[in-house]
Amino acid sequence: METQEHRRGGISVLEIVDDDFIISSPQDLLDIVSDYSIKRIILKKNNIVDDFFDLRTGFAGEIMQKASNYKLYIGFVGDFSACESKSFRDFMYESNEAGKIVFKATPQEVLKLFLRK
Repeated sequence: METQEHRRGGISVLEIVDDDFIISSPQDLLDIVSDYSIKRIILKKNNIVDDFFDLRTGFAGEIMQKASNYKLYIGFVGDFSACESKSFRDFMYESNEAGKIVFKATPQEVLKLFLRK
């Protein structure tokens, strides 16, 4: 898995830059946290299975629960404007407001948030 680490003021953010890496279970997320000993992660939209974007599957809730339990910050990067689900758009809005799980267009937008906390 190809990654890039961003550091500022003792804070590290791990960016997954590998387009072929897919998170298909909550354990995949925990494996990254364990392997890299990191609490702030940037993932591209295509780094997570499509079930995440369908709230009915419960997958997004599982990821949120793991993030909460392990005090993780997760930034999802991509174009989310085509998301047709009102419930998922509401979910993104609420997540962005809380600031621990965010949905942004670019890694730089996520870094701006995560490197100042």
